[in-house]
Amino acid sequence: MEIVLSVTKEGDGGYVAESLAHDIFTQGDSWEKLRANAREAVSAYFFDQPQPSAIRLNLVRD
Repeated sequence: MEIVLSVTKEGDGGYVAESLAHDIFTQGDSWEKLRANAREAVSAYFFDQPQPSAIRLNLVRD
């Protein structure tokens, strides 16, 4: 299973990511921090279930 998080860039330079299929939401001040926070958020969401095999961050541009 793969989890896809939709990512938007905030006006202050940070990033916000959310899953449209699951109740997963996270943010980060940099792309690297967002990636780490996304892994942590997905791991916490699926703590009592099989973990997804991949996490995809999809940057949405206006």
